[in-house]
Amino acid sequence: MSRAIRAVLFDVGGPLDTETIMDRMIDEQIVESFRSRGVSVSDEQYGEVVAWAIEVFAPRTYDAIIWKIAGLNQDLTDSVIAELYETVPDRNEARGHFELRDGIPELLEKLSNQGLLLGLAANQPSGTLDKLDRVGILRYFKYQEVSGSTGLQKPDPRLLLHSCEGLGVVPEEAIMVGDRIDNDIVPAKVLGMTPIRYVTGRHA
Repeated sequence: MSRAIRAVLFDVGGPLDTETIMDRMIDEQIVESFRSRGVSVSDEQYGEVVAWAIEVFAPRTYDAIIWKIAGLNQDLTDSVIAELYETVPDRNEARGHFELRDGIPELLEKLSNQGLLLGLAANQPSGTLDKLDRVGILRYFKYQEVSGSTGLQKPDPRLLLHSCEGLGVVPEEAIMVGDRIDNDIVPAKVLGMTPIRYVTGRHA
């Protein structure tokens, strides 16, 4: 007999944070980084590489995009990746740190009022918790840990299991909401959770 649902886990990037502006800025950064190093990347070429990275379920999408464009030039790959991560603070500042999806506060309040336990299950630095607090939604989550604070990273099912344990539920009593098949849906199914894929963004 199936268990009643008692909890809902949320990924952050995609379902809660649209990351629309961030994705665009990263695309522009990568193309410009290659251009400044003498490598021209057309819109068509870039689109094909992005599609490839999604199709093969690259665990670090942008690293894979850079590696594919750079070919066998490891020095070029390392240089562009380093610049991408060095400029993270500038991009976060430019996009306002968090792009809260419309309707999310209302949804979280409704779920909480229905007695459901809410938790995070996300590959995010621990500083993301401050961002969730600033946009007013951290208070809805009883379990407030992410990969940066647990040391676990999806698609490792233990991250989701850790979230369930933090809420005091077994996986069969939890729903996992995420946008990635590889990072969210598959590990949720492995654990016997009910997965809901939010089709959005780069991984739509």
